[in-house]
Amino acid sequence: MPAAITGEIMAAAQADGTGVGAFNLIGIEHAEAIVAGAEAAGLPVVLQISENCVKYHGALEPVALAALAIARSAAVPVAVHLDHATSVELVRVAAGIGISSVMFDASALEYAANLAATAEVAAWCHQRGVWVEAELGEIGGKDGVHAAGARTRPRDAVAYVRATGVDALAVAVGSSHAMLTRDAVIDFDLIGRIRAEVPAAVPLVLHGSSGIPDAALGKAILAGMTKINIATQLNKVFTAAVRERLAADERLGDPRRSRCSSREPVSAAERPARAARGRRSAHRAAGGRGARRLGGDGTARL
Repeated sequence: MPAAITGEIMAAAQADGTGVGAFNLIGIEHAEAIVAGAEAAGLPVVLQISENCVKYHGALEPVALAALAIARSAAVPVAVHLDHATSVELVRVAAGIGISSVMFDASALEYAANLAATAEVAAWCHQRGVWVEAELGEIGGKDGVHAAGARTRPRDAVAYVRATGVDALAVAVGSSHAMLTRDAVIDFDLIGRIRAEVPAAVPLVLHGSSGIPDAALGKAILAGMTKINIATQLNKVFTAAVRERLAADERLGDPRRSRCSSREPVSAAERPARAARGRRSAHRAAGGRGARRLGGDGTARL
């Protein structure tokens, strides 16, 4: 099947009131493991390629074309997304090779410049059928640029979406990028207030989800989040698995044998996030914040 379109995956999740896992990859092993986890769960997924990943590989095309090939061969809908792109040229390259969505990050700019740059990129992308995510209220911990205590004000979120025309909005609600511990404190009330103000067709995006406890991910989806971004947690388990394999056999010289050991741990690392999958419609119908629809094993599903 062709690679899925991010906007269509998000629209379906919005209609169903559920969350979608968006997992960052660095190499092919990451992508294979992420898709294997999605297939095992029978759920759609988004493969994300960050600008930092592009810098690591030296160019977007090699890793993006590999990710698109993996997406096309998957048994579930898999989309490929360019994440945290600060370069307009990189956005253009992504659109040209068939990536269906981008996260354009102008959050380091002054507000007016952020608006202008994001609106211009969104207009260009929309002419080419590319779905656009942007960021308001800097998410903590990104290369020291963002303030860890930043919070998005609902009225600012609404104004930003209207001024830029973006398709999805990443908001600051207590998470932080690159967290190695899972103890972020999320402001669920703020998520609900932002969700109530921002147009319903515009998904809210939770960055820095590696640092959020499993139960809090589910509550965040019930409160109004749709796209759940995870990167650091996968990198942690990938590295740990390779380190363990090499330590077990000091004579091991074939990188295929050490790196393949990371696939199952990375797939397994997705499971807590998938187990957080909420269903806002059922939550509302059942009568409020404490209600949720559970799967057969007693967990909600991402």
